[in-house]
Amino acid sequence: MDGTQKAGGSSRNGRDSEAKRLGVKRFGGETVLAGSIIVRQRGTKFHAGTNVGLGKDHTLFATATGKILFEVKGPLNRKYVSIVAE
Repeated sequence: MDGTQKAGGSSRNGRDSEAKRLGVKRFGGETVLAGSIIVRQRGTKFHAGTNVGLGKDHTLFATATGKILFEVKGPLNRKYVSIVAE
């Protein structure tokens, strides 16, 4: 007699959320156009410096065309992203 397969069990795993594609999108020294997204983040891991805007989801974007400058400053050693206009 051939063996027949009985009903298999069902797994209770197998769920995960979609990756959100966060992170730094343009790096220090790169030239960007006004409106370019520089960092997508949750919370203010990076703070907006000169010529950089902060979106409602904490996205940092260029408000002017120029070179990106990442710097750490202030008493709390915060990371700032600025655009140096060319």
